[in-house]
Amino acid sequence: MCGGVLISDEWVLSAAHCKPDSVNKTLQAVLGTNSLTDPKKLVYLIDIQIMHPLYNKTTKQHDLLLLKLPEKVTLSKSVSPLPYQTEDIVIQPNTLCLVAGWGKIKRTGRKTDVLNEAIVPVISPEICNRRDYYHGEITANMICAGDNRRDSCEGDSGGPLICNGVAEAIVSSGSSVCGNLKRPGVYTRIYPYKFWIVDTMMNNTEITTPIPTAKSN
Repeated sequence: MCGGVLISDEWVLSAAHCKPDSVNKTLQAVLGTNSLTDPKKLVYLIDIQIMHPLYNKTTKQHDLLLLKLPEKVTLSKSVSPLPYQTEDIVIQPNTLCLVAGWGKIKRTGRKTDVLNEAIVPVISPEICNRRDYYHGEITANMICAGDNRRDSCEGDSGGPLICNGVAEAIVSSGSSVCGNLKRPGVYTRIYPYKFWIVDTMMNNTEITTPIPTAKSN
């Protein structure tokens, strides 16, 4: 459904619009594999889902979601947190960053079973806010990246935009036609929310549901 990034041994960061609308729907996190059909994958039932309190469904502002795993995962080469940005660094235009996910790899194609990644160029907010792009919708808490060949797509939401080995932002939105030069991928920057992330993790240390056994499917 969506991607995410492991930021500690028990927390995943994703996009708020990935949270199910129904309170009866639960989420699972798949770790330890690049293939959704891998029999060795680790599957965890999400313990707590916390959207950013200011998330706006219409404008996609503050589009972040924290997901707590039911237990601390055993870290390994295949399960390892990714460092996220905690400093107010401006990513310069044309910087090449990596986006990864299980979303569509073609405009009209199916979602993929294998984790894909693409190198996307960062676009300046001045260009991305032009009338022929997003016409002033891009805030200081967002970043644009992509071109007519390289882009995030449907199903990639919640995945990380990685620049210089650090998760800078989370896939939020974009054009319904992936690879649209003037409607590039829009990402929620992580740095402006670092205190919310830390506070949320610190204030939700207790497990509120029984721990299911993490197992392969």
